[in-house]
Amino acid sequence: MTIMKIFFANEKGFIKMLDAILKRGESDTAGVEEAVKAILKDVRRSGDKSLFKYTERFDGVRVKSKELMVEKREIKKALQKIPKHDLKILELAAKRIKAFHKRQLAKSWAFAEKDGTVLGQMVTAIERIGVYVPGGKAVYPSTVLMNVIPAKIAGVKDVIIATPPFPFRNITGQAKNGINPYVLAAAYIAGADKVYRVGGAQAIAALAYGTETIPKVDKIVG
Repeated sequence: MTIMKIFFANEKGFIKMLDAILKRGESDTAGVEEAVKAILKDVRRSGDKSLFKYTERFDGVRVKSKELMVEKREIKKALQKIPKHDLKILELAAKRIKAFHKRQLAKSWAFAEKDGTVLGQMVTAIERIGVYVPGGKAVYPSTVLMNVIPAKIAGVKDVIIATPPFPFRNITGQAKNGINPYVLAAAYIAGADKVYRVGGAQAIAALAYGTETIPKVDKIVG
């Protein structure tokens, strides 16, 4: 049986009790913010070396420079690791996302006035973007599709993904130190150019500043 406690606005200490209720579930993020700042600074200064350190600390995975980028054959292999029914769903979702965003595509235009003045609008795509795909206990192939596809339609030349690796093999078929096959399958379907096995604040720092292996991007989405 659930007991509901009732508070009256005219009773003594009501404001204090209300404040405690409103703050319930909140946490002090000051420590987190400082920790993230330290990671960003470290990655900017030490590059890949810092990525290896934080990936082992937070994800329990040891990687080397040549392992940061997921090979294309590993990405294609992921298509065989998920049920055909699920693959068809990803393909259908991709098709619908493409159809929607093609209608949003802005175009360049110009016109000349009688005095010879040329006016108009020049639309150009960003050169490179980074898509951050969260990992952990959940899988987010939708994040891949809904960020990579619009970028490709807009004409972005280089779309790269950063997503954390996993330290064990699980029932979805992802290999040790690998990426979830649903994420890789979505990356292949969406047309992502590169996938890097790195997550957390260190991944955002790598995308923002660039490292020896991961190129600096012009924009980060996720």
